[in-house]
Formats: sequence, structure tokens, C-alpha cells
Amino acid sequence: QIMKQVPVRFDLKSLHIPIYSAEKLSSMKDMDWNDFLQRVCSLLDSPEKSTGAARSKLNLLYYLCTVAVHKEVASKLISSQLFPILIQQLRSAANWDIRAKVARLIGLLALHTSELGENVPVSEAIILLTELLRENFRNSKLKQCLLPALGELLYLVASQEEKREHPRECWAVPSAAYTVLMRCLREGVRLFHC
Repeated sequence: QIMKQVPVRFDLKSLHIPIYSAEKLSSMKDMDWNDFLQRVCSLLDSPEKSTGAARSKLNLLYYLCTVAVHKEVASKLISSQLFPILIQQLRSAANWDIRAKVARLIGLLALHTSELGENVPVSEAIILLTELLRENFRNSKLKQCLLPALGELLYLVASQEEKREHPRECWAVPSAAYTVLMRCLREGVRLFHC
């Protein structure tokens, strides 16, 4: 059963970066894009030592979710240094709300990316999501956050491999990912749709 996510809203005043529309981000010159990305990565990579810091990071993730629905922006973000930072946040963020929003952002990036570079660490994200699902298998709320991201990444890999004239295994998908996915589906988890 698919449950619709609530619309994402972010607080403009508490974002510590310039607020650009998806259209503006997609048409930015390289230098401006790199500056923007550097600020985003720096904020996401900072520790959540206080409630305010965690709230600020969540607000940034909400903003990124709103621009990730634009195909060009999603393709640029997933191929940038942001994606490894998202994986790292998914692995080690102390706050599970942040992990849930990171998983949602990863799912949105995978859903809206039109072109995936071979050097994007998609396999690492798939392995991590699989491990987190396995470790939290009895926690249906966490499964609702993690499973859509895993599904979108698997679909992205399959569609990218299908596009290639001479498909080769750029992104290894462990069989455990399919096993965990099928087990979740058999047990009838309610899913959030990105």
C-alpha cells in the first residue's frame, strides 16, 4: 500500500545558503554551482551538536528535496560530491529524522536523474540501505523511509543499464538487496511514495 508523503516545506529564514529555484540551479555557471554545492556539503557534513544544528540540517534537506524533482538538478546533484556525503549521513547521523530525510532525498534524486555517471557510488548506497533495512526489519516506520529509496536506486540502475549499447556491470547490486526488498513486500509494508 502506497502512502503519499506530506508536501515538503522549508523555512527560508533559517537556511544558511542562498535560496535558488531549480531553474536557476540548472542554468548556473560552473563557478557559482561549485560555490553553492560547497556550502551545501559543508552544512550537511557539520556535526549535529545541538537541536538547532539538527533542525538547520533538516531544513536544508527539505530545501534540497524541493529542487531534486528537477531532472537537470537531480542529475547534477547525484553526480556531485553531495552524494557521498548523503551516504555518510545515512550511515552515521545521530538523528533518525535526518536519516529519514536523507533517504527521501536519495530516493528523489534516483527518481528524477536522467543520466547517471559510472563513478557515482550507487552500489554503496544500495548496500547501506539494504543493511539498514535488515537491521531495522521490525521497525515499520523506518522501513517506510528506507524502502522507497532502495527501490528507486534499483530502478535507476536497471534503466541506466538498459540504455547502454553494451551493458556492463558499472553498479554492482548485491543479491541481498533483492532478498530484503522481496521480504519487505511479502510482509506488506506500507510505502511512502517519493
